[in-house]
Amino acid sequence: MRTIVAAFTGLLVVCGTAGAAAQGAGPTDPQIAAIVVTANQVDIDAGKLADSKSASKEVKAFAQRMITDHTGVNKSATELVTKLHVTPESNATSQGLEQGGDQNLAALKKLSGSAFDRAYVDHEVVYHQAVLDAVDKTLIPSAQNAELKALLVKARPAFVAHLEHARHLQESLGQQSSGKSGG
Repeated sequence: MRTIVAAFTGLLVVCGTAGAAAQGAGPTDPQIAAIVVTANQVDIDAGKLADSKSASKEVKAFAQRMITDHTGVNKSATELVTKLHVTPESNATSQGLEQGGDQNLAALKKLSGSAFDRAYVDHEVVYHQAVLDAVDKTLIPSAQNAELKALLVKARPAFVAHLEHARHLQESLGQQSSGKSGG
């Protein structure tokens, strides 16, 4: 569980750094493109793992939704950057997201059963909140291209819905383990 908490903390630090960048120049459109693609890929990879490992019908359904929705956002983002002739530019935030995603997958792979489900869903809650914060405080305000900004605005409600769904699952999983305390 500590490894997962460390991954959460790493993600929050990365997104906090992105927030600080917004006060200065902020990320460029090519950097935003890399952040968007990486953030979606991290959730696709976690969803694929959850889809294959979870025994919970509800968690599997959530994981499949993450795969489908985030694949769709990445497809739209890739089509847009191709149309705009923008090459996504790796940066500290996109690299941090990728590293945090790898750490999360490594931690999740060690778990099974309800411990896996709770850890996956707990991560999804924290991850989606952090991504929403980055979208609102950094990515949308920093995007210079109107179409890129529009894509971020259009994708935002899906992230909100994912966060609410994950919170609902988190609550339901917590009720299933009624005898245990958090830790």
